[in-house]
Amino acid sequence: MADKEAGGSDGPRETAPTSAYSSPARSLGDTGITPLSPSHIVNDTDSNVSEQQSFLVVVAIDFGTTSSGYAYSFTKEPECIHVMRRWEGGDPGVSNQKTPTTILLTPERKFHSFGYAARDFYHDLDPNEAKQWLYLEKFKMKLHTTGDLTMDTDLTAANGKKVKALEIFAYALQYFKEQALKELSDQAGSEFENSDVRWVITVPAIWKQPAKQFMRQAAYQAGLASPENSEQLIIALEPEAASIYCRKLRLHQMIELSSKAAVNGYSGSDTVGAGFTQAKEHIRRNRQSRTFLVENVIGEIWSELEEGDKYVVVDSGGGTVDLTVHQIRLPEGHLKELYKATGGPYGSLGVDYEFENLLCKIFGEDFIEQFKIKRPAAWVDLMIAFESRKRAAAPDRTNPLNITLPFSFIDYYKKFRGHSVEHALRKSNVDFVKWSSQGMLRMSPDAMNALFKPTIDSIIEHLRDLFQKPEVSTVKFLFLVGGFAEAPLLQQAVQAAFGDKCRIIIPQDVGLTILKGAVLFGLDPAVIKVRRSPLTYGVGVLNRYVEGKHPPEKLLVKDGTRWCTDVFDKFISADQSVALGELVKRSYTPAKPSQLVIVINIYSSEHDDVSFITDPGVKKCGTLRLDLTGTSGTAVPARREIQTLMQFGDTEIKATAIDIATSKSVKVGIDFLNY
Repeated sequence: MADKEAGGSDGPRETAPTSAYSSPARSLGDTGITPLSPSHIVNDTDSNVSEQQSFLVVVAIDFGTTSSGYAYSFTKEPECIHVMRRWEGGDPGVSNQKTPTTILLTPERKFHSFGYAARDFYHDLDPNEAKQWLYLEKFKMKLHTTGDLTMDTDLTAANGKKVKALEIFAYALQYFKEQALKELSDQAGSEFENSDVRWVITVPAIWKQPAKQFMRQAAYQAGLASPENSEQLIIALEPEAASIYCRKLRLHQMIELSSKAAVNGYSGSDTVGAGFTQAKEHIRRNRQSRTFLVENVIGEIWSELEEGDKYVVVDSGGGTVDLTVHQIRLPEGHLKELYKATGGPYGSLGVDYEFENLLCKIFGEDFIEQFKIKRPAAWVDLMIAFESRKRAAAPDRTNPLNITLPFSFIDYYKKFRGHSVEHALRKSNVDFVKWSSQGMLRMSPDAMNALFKPTIDSIIEHLRDLFQKPEVSTVKFLFLVGGFAEAPLLQQAVQAAFGDKCRIIIPQDVGLTILKGAVLFGLDPAVIKVRRSPLTYGVGVLNRYVEGKHPPEKLLVKDGTRWCTDVFDKFISADQSVALGELVKRSYTPAKPSQLVIVINIYSSEHDDVSFITDPGVKKCGTLRLDLTGTSGTAVPARREIQTLMQFGDTEIKATAIDIATSKSVKVGIDFLNY
């Protein structure tokens, strides 16, 4: 808020949890601002159009928790989406259209390698040497789980050493930037410049604003774009990207791939398996081609969608599950977000954690902790072995799944405990995991399915809650996308729980849906027309004090005028619909006419019933400083008007203050990381 009596003190007191916190109005300095006019909203959608730059190519990066990749499309031929080159390395039994989100730094903390290359190199290091290197995986979850994320947040490498998260994210994005530019240059036969590229990076919709901003900062550091040229980078929301991909399929009349209408999902009479096997076969035959034509997908479903129809996109990835409800707006097929994104940390990582818990149960938590630190590369090996078996889990499976234990696991366990792994298995009362003579853990299908159960139950329960909402009761389709959607156990659970409420559809290349949708979004960012604001935004102002309405501790008397301080003047409420490019305007006037500087502080909150900037959970996220001097000789009106505008709709929010008398203006991006 206007620093009012705080005289510019920007201390950390802003988010004090109790109302006992001393009001900035207590220290006497300049007075703040007070509202001048009733608020009004201006739909100024043209302001975005002029900023459109011409890019030759759109490159989307799907920076996943467990795997990552990029895809691109030339703006001249938007119907062709190219998925990146095949990666070096790769796991047996796991399709490698994407690469694992793993990064390796040298002992001097310099970037060494990413993906399969990082994993293979790390794996080949001598165990003692490996302890010096910094290996990181699954680090994206840190952005979801850290409540007070800042530019200085740390990550912990496999050897226990700490490293700045921003640095790691920037290294990873820089790696993708170099890979993509190299591939584009090779294809074009000439050097491709970064300025020719519009970048799109996907993030979970349920991430809080600081995490989304963090990703943008990392991209600036990696040189994908710059704050001065921020339009070059779009931060896209994962389920939105998936939704756009699905929408695109509706707009072209489709070429049928087979006589079965349910190749990519289930028809009523279909068993869960048959249609899917057929689709898998189709993918296998087409896997060699990395260029994906938007047309050749089944269009049966889309011809049924009409204006106002609603559908749910369930994006289940490695780390998080994101649920978004969209509504079709014809004729262009624009999308409107009906219900703000919900979800949680119920990705396929949950299955890995359950496996780790199982190992702790059998071999002891103390041993597993030690093994991870002392033999980090072997631990990675064990998890890779588990990953490929995890993908073989299915509802109707009858034969056991074997997981190879690395030799160093068996060896280290004997040293650590003084008895064999086999002995541990016999002694633990985990009866569905046996030891096979070939040195493997043999898990019954039920044991494997049990590892999936907690995560799948969380997803189903979350969907149940969502379907209780009135906006969601009439949903026509449920799209299951993301890497975890490949799991037959999850497919079956969703089908069993919601098959009678709506049609469940799984796009064929379900793991690449988001990547391709992100490219389409980059080609036409205006396709999402209406979003829900995740937060309430406002500025701090002084209002005339009203006896009986305002709390006595907020009373401030200045020059005979009684003011109520710390009032939260709301621009927009959490969960309110916001059109893309929508401007919300407010007019203020200095509470004291002689003021030479105005400071307008912007605040946000997850709640929509905010009255004061001192309420619990209110955080400062921006400051506009406007210099009111420089009106030499001109008569300044007695009621000076300061117009404040906030532009919503994109994943970035911008605020501007204009002094109407002098046309001076200042701009600021909302900042969730530095306050």
